[in-house]
Amino acid sequence: MTDKLVIKNKEKALLVGVIYGKLDQYKVEEHLKELELLAKTAGADVVGKITQKLSRINPSFFIGSGKAKQIIKQAEELGVSLIIFDDELSPAQIKNYSNLVKNIKVIDRSALILDIFSQHAKTKEAKTQVELAQLEYMLPRLTRAWTHLERQMGGIGARAGAGETQIEVDRRLLRNRISKLKKELEKIDKERETQSKNRSNEFKVALVGYTNAGKSTLMKTISGADVLIKNQLFATLDTTIRTVKLDNSHKILLSDTVGFVRKLPHHLVASFRSTLKEVVEAELILIMLDASSNEVNEHYNTILDVLKDLGVKRHSYLIILNKIDNENVDKKISYLKRIFPEAIFISALNKLMIDSLTEKIIEIMDENFKVVDLCFKYQESKKLALAQEGVDVIERIYNDDHVFLKIKGSRERISQIQSTMIE
Repeated sequence: MTDKLVIKNKEKALLVGVIYGKLDQYKVEEHLKELELLAKTAGADVVGKITQKLSRINPSFFIGSGKAKQIIKQAEELGVSLIIFDDELSPAQIKNYSNLVKNIKVIDRSALILDIFSQHAKTKEAKTQVELAQLEYMLPRLTRAWTHLERQMGGIGARAGAGETQIEVDRRLLRNRISKLKKELEKIDKERETQSKNRSNEFKVALVGYTNAGKSTLMKTISGADVLIKNQLFATLDTTIRTVKLDNSHKILLSDTVGFVRKLPHHLVASFRSTLKEVVEAELILIMLDASSNEVNEHYNTILDVLKDLGVKRHSYLIILNKIDNENVDKKISYLKRIFPEAIFISALNKLMIDSLTEKIIEIMDENFKVVDLCFKYQESKKLALAQEGVDVIERIYNDDHVFLKIKGSRERISQIQSTMIE
């Protein structure tokens, strides 16, 4: 199902941003810059941007009907085949636009992001996650524009029954496919849980951040791993996990996740929940921000919103301000330090202040981890086995009557082991 959404290479696009509520002209123009980057990432050629001030959202066209017709006329004059709204359009609004104009597609930000994810999905898991998100987005928005679904999904069970319209057939096809994809993801999720259990004794660190903040570059700098680095949004969708030795006695399991972005489609977050479990299960989350961006505060809040949506609660956070060697950062460094007083300032690309970052991670590890000496009688074989689960065994000594262990683990796990010894 590769052609249902949206963007053909170098398709001319017109962007629409709306000023309403707490949004002012400056904010909307910044948002449109990001939308333009998203559109270019998808392969579109942006030929114009339009902003419209609204006192309230129009339920029929999001903007007023007169303005909607005006934008379509402008698009026709520019030879545009694609209009992209920066806000999410309702199913009714999508339908109204499809009835208003036949030769121009009108889509929203969510559809655009889903299309980018579809283009960048490489592994079976990522493809399954993206397709599920796309179909759940499409289901309430079906129009005659998408009546090629039968051809894409095969003809089995696709014939319309008595009085059944093509769109009804398409909805049935979508529901069947959604059900199948959810089962596939459940299977993948179970496999991931098994893998996670095998890594339970590692100190898990998750790298999260706004897309294009430099996460993959930092991953490469710290781990030496050969990871994909591209100057485009959502270059990587799959979580990259690497074991990183910080020094002789500190080792972490570092995961680099998909980049976040403002107004990330809900269906996408939901379908990528299994991939993002690495974040939920991490002992430390590194929040990476682009220090050179004018939207660094908004990016930070977006990241916190997505983490909240994932159910991330009691975690240690470490904020990293990247790209400090960018020429426009010097003048606002004092401001950033006031806003993020606990942050570590680095350049992942040029390896500036990486030692400070490493030292801070080690400090947090030492606060979270504990080393203890334990002693077991040989007949306590069950307790001995349990004491070696989920920890690093530093030393194991046997004498005539006892087994001596030196173990290192999270404070929580050490407390669990010690409580079993008292029983």
